[in-house]
Amino acid sequence: MAVSMTTRRFEELVADALDEVPREFAEAMDNVVVLVEERNEEEPEILGLYHGVALTERSHDYGGVLPDRISIYREPILAICDTEDDVVEEVLVTVVHEIAHHFGIDDARLHELGWG
Repeated sequence: MAVSMTTRRFEELVADALDEVPREFAEAMDNVVVLVEERNEEEPEILGLYHGVALTERSHDYGGVLPDRISIYREPILAICDTEDDVVEEVLVTVVHEIAHHFGIDDARLHELGWG
C-alpha cells in the first residue's frame, strides 16, 4: 500500500539523503542540482533520473552550460513503499544511484554494487 506523505516531508528526506553522501563525493560534485518532482511524464514508473554530462565524459571544452539535474520522483517512490522507513531507504538508494550516474557509473555497475 502506498505511503501518504507531504511534499515538504519528502523533500526533507531527500535533503537527509544528500547529507549522507560522503563529504569527498559531495565536494566533487560539479554543476549539478537535485530536484524533487512528482513524476516523470515520459516514464511515470521511474524513481529518479540523471540529466546531464557525467564528470567522466566532460572534456576541456565543457563550460557555460546549465547545471546537470538529478530528479527524484515523489509519487513513484511513495507508490512502492509501505512505511515511512521504506521511503527513507528508497530515497537514499535513489539519490545515491543518480549521484553515481553524475560520476559516470552505469546501471550495470550500480546493480553489482547493490545500488540498483
